Amino acid sequence: MVTDAHLLRVEGLTASYGPVVILRDVSFGLATSESLAILGANGAGKTTLIRAICGLLVRREGRIVYDGANIAARRSDEIVRLGLSQVPEGRHLFPPLSVIENLRAGALPLALSGRGGEVEDQLDLVVELFPRLKERRDQVAGTLSGGEQQMLAIGRALMSKPRVLLLDEPSVGLAPKVIESLFAVLHKLKASGLTLLLAEQNVALALELSDRAVVLRLGRVALAGTAAELKGTSEIQRIYLGG
Repeated sequence: MVTDAHLLRVEGLTASYGPVVILRDVSFGLATSESLAILGANGAGKTTLIRAICGLLVRREGRIVYDGANIAARRSDEIVRLGLSQVPEGRHLFPPLSVIENLRAGALPLALSGRGGEVEDQLDLVVELFPRLKERRDQVAGTLSGGEQQMLAIGRALMSKPRVLLLDEPSVGLAPKVIESLFAVLHKLKASGLTLLLAEQNVALALELSDRAVVLRLGRVALAGTAAELKGTSEIQRIYLGG
């Protein structure tokens, strides 16, 4: 049950691409400094959920309440300035721009909110978390390795100094050692107090990072509980395997 204690609440969310309904009556809450995993097989609606929260879908019904205000009708650029930043699946970097140019592009919400003085501190944080980005600062983003591009995508999202970081399938297509390194950074961010919402197919990694999880099946909430409750349950396997 969601309460006003949550920094982010999704209430009865239905989301569509044109006439095709992807999510139906999805509800959950996320408290400040909490980490929540959104789990589910391919096609369950994980990406659609994150896009809906971030204002990237045209058709939505229900409420998305952030810091006490309904933001369901807000534009995506307004939502970023409010404090929600997304790391999209596929990274969506600016390939012709350098690493540092991509990072500074991520800081535009701070500048537009009159907080340009915080940009350099945020940049220092990002390169401390990802030293490789400092080494590659002048390299064109399109020539980076897949792991480096994912580091840059996370770093760019952090440049807006979000209160909630939403990550869509951050481990997809990456080597195990790279995934381990990226999730070590996510654990550091969680320990720092950043609120995380993570859509991820790797159940073990997601539950290790998260306090709670919501499992989607065919666009609906099929299961919800603490990470400890959901680890290794036969119900998780049934949902993923379609049994």
